[in-house]
Amino acid sequence: MSQTSNETRVTRDFWPKLKKSLASVPFAEDVVASYYCAFDPATPLKVKGILLGALAYFIMPIDVIPDVLLGLGFTDDMAVLYTAISLIRSHMTQAHRDKAKEKREKLKAETV
Repeated sequence: MSQTSNETRVTRDFWPKLKKSLASVPFAEDVVASYYCAFDPATPLKVKGILLGALAYFIMPIDVIPDVLLGLGFTDDMAVLYTAISLIRSHMTQAHRDKAKEKREKLKAETV
């Protein structure tokens, strides 16, 4: 998958998937911060590629361990996201984290 197709897929499907699985993703705020980092024009292209690949994997309906398996479904998604975030953490700014916190609180309020 190219970075452009990953970017299109992530832009379209990220928020609905995150909203649906917010309670299942223990580091959801970092995932949202990685979204903002991936779409920040100041983020290096290599970092964007890593993040968009990981975020695209998160939103893909078919993956190694299907998300519908209770207790196991998000383990592969979390492993991919955690690894990507660990690799690029130095590029994630406080502004990305602040936007993520604000967005996560808004999404939680919408799901209640």
